[in-house]
Amino acid sequence: MNSSEFRRRGKEMVDFVADYLEGIEGRQVYPDVEPGYLRPLIPTTAPEEPDTFEDILNDVEKIIMPGVTHWHNPYFFAYFPTANSYPALLADILCGAIGCIGFSWAASPACTELETVMMDWLGKMLKLPEAFLAGQVGEGGGVIQGSASEATLVALLAARTKVVRRLQAASPGLTQGAIMEKLVAYSSDQAHSSVERAGLIGGVKIKAIPSDGKFAMRASALQEALERDKAEGLIPFFVVATLGTTSCCSFDNLLEVGPICTKEDVWLHIDAAYAGSSFICPEFRHLLNGVEFADSFNFNPHKWLLVNFDCSAMWVKKRTDLIGAFKLDPLYLKHGHQDSGLITDYRHWQLPLGRRFRSLKMWFVFRMYGVKGLQAYIRKHVRLAHEFEHLVHQDPRFEICAEVTLGLVCFRLKGSNKLNEDLLERINSAKKIHLVPCHLRDKFVLRLAICARTVESAHVRQAWEHIQQLATDVLRAEKD
Repeated sequence: MNSSEFRRRGKEMVDFVADYLEGIEGRQVYPDVEPGYLRPLIPTTAPEEPDTFEDILNDVEKIIMPGVTHWHNPYFFAYFPTANSYPALLADILCGAIGCIGFSWAASPACTELETVMMDWLGKMLKLPEAFLAGQVGEGGGVIQGSASEATLVALLAARTKVVRRLQAASPGLTQGAIMEKLVAYSSDQAHSSVERAGLIGGVKIKAIPSDGKFAMRASALQEALERDKAEGLIPFFVVATLGTTSCCSFDNLLEVGPICTKEDVWLHIDAAYAGSSFICPEFRHLLNGVEFADSFNFNPHKWLLVNFDCSAMWVKKRTDLIGAFKLDPLYLKHGHQDSGLITDYRHWQLPLGRRFRSLKMWFVFRMYGVKGLQAYIRKHVRLAHEFEHLVHQDPRFEICAEVTLGLVCFRLKGSNKLNEDLLERINSAKKIHLVPCHLRDKFVLRLAICARTVESAHVRQAWEHIQQLATDVLRAEKD
């Protein structure tokens, strides 16, 4: 394919993508396929001779689309949103064209410098404390990770390195192994499973702190666990506070937990993967109060800020904590400006070496929407969630199971878990809408998250009418 054909095919692909997104509401939100559906539809080996672009595009519709779950369909209400916008799609094209592997400033100066500036832009939108911003002389700064799971792991590994070095400096005879076996990290019992996975990879114990009646981690429960473990000779070193839990969008109490972490000299990492986008709105910024106690903070613009996956924003107060944990400097990666103090090499902030020019997506989206446009988008989703909550409250057969703060509603039929499992099975079998469940304590709960960029009140109301009808069928079947 030469540049002339690329121009032609590129226009065709843009039309295909625009038609797909414009017509996505007409596609069934969840596919009708069984595991292994795809392998019989394609050859067992790659073609010896080139295929035509027309054949490939036809196969996208014939082979790929039947197996796609349409996350941007306005009837998709599962998990949490994944961002999608035209400016971000255009930026991804440019990112692919430039094709740099931005592991260092020298590998592509614009790739490094735009990321540093975009993370400062976003930090200012969130009104983060100055300590988290790079500025021109700051000790902190931001980095784009691939996911919140990556950010949690990076923070844990940095915290582990920091505490091991501190204890070895105080007691030179201590081995790393002797320290590691005593290290303990903590999170709420509502924290994402990626926290537990970070502990597995990092080789440290992770303990779950019981949450309160609002599914939040509080000071008393954390302090009790810390005191118990210290009495047993263990070494608390890392706490993950979640703002907007996956199950029900609950918020750990930062203003209580933060001072304890400071007093105990324990690294505090904040995981706000979903909820963090909302903090650009003044009316939701209070949910981030206490961030000043944190050592690291992370959320996913690729969830709810119209920046397509992947783009997970992470900030640290002291970038030397990350660089100190991950820095390796072989000769072939060195360059003349790395010790100037004016720039950073992001390979020292992350697990992989290579990285894409992801900050282009942020630059395009922030400029083409503006802060006010992004705020309006967040507010619309929150408004639709409260509209759904109001509809649920009007039907006495149902109950709301957790406070509706942002764009997630947790609800269920009053009755047994089996009843709600049957309802969800009918909902997802019908494939008109798509939901996923959660467990809150011992209750099986349905989650409805406002997800698609194009979702409107009419979609929410139709979804509710559909759920009500299926609930009627479930209750009738139970009586029979």
